[in-house]
Amino acid sequence: MSFALDPGLTRSAAAILDLPLCTVLLKDDARWPWLMLVPRIAGLRDVVDLGAEDAAQLMAETMRAAKAVAAEHGVQRTNVGALGNVVPQLHVHVIGRWSGDAAWPGPVWGVDGKVAYADDARAARVARLTARLAP
Repeated sequence: MSFALDPGLTRSAAAILDLPLCTVLLKDDARWPWLMLVPRIAGLRDVVDLGAEDAAQLMAETMRAAKAVAAEHGVQRTNVGALGNVVPQLHVHVIGRWSGDAAWPGPVWGVDGKVAYADDARAARVARLTARLAP
C-alpha cells in the first residue's frame, strides 16, 4: 500500500510543503490560519500507531507548525488536535485563534460561513508559513 492523501482532506485544503515526515496542508478558509499535518505513512489512522521515532518527529513538526501559525498577525492561541472522526487518515490540525474570531470561544469545526481566500491573500499566507516551516 502506498501513501496518498485522503480526498476528504484535499476537498477543503491544499498541500503547501513537505516536511521530513508530514505533508503540510493549508485549510481553505481565510477566517483562520489553519494547517494540517499528514504523516506520509500508508494506512495510518491514529497517533498510537506510530513508532517512537516517527511519533517524536510528528511532535517536532507539529511544534514547528504551531510556532509558524502563532506568528501570524493577531493570533492569541494556537489549537492543536487530531480528531479523525470524519477523515480517518491521521492528520493533525494546527489552528490560530483569537478572542472574537468567527467561532470564539468554541471549536472551529462545524462553524458555517467559510471564507475563501483571495488569491493574493492565500499566496501571502502560504509564503509566510512556508518560510517559517522550511527546514
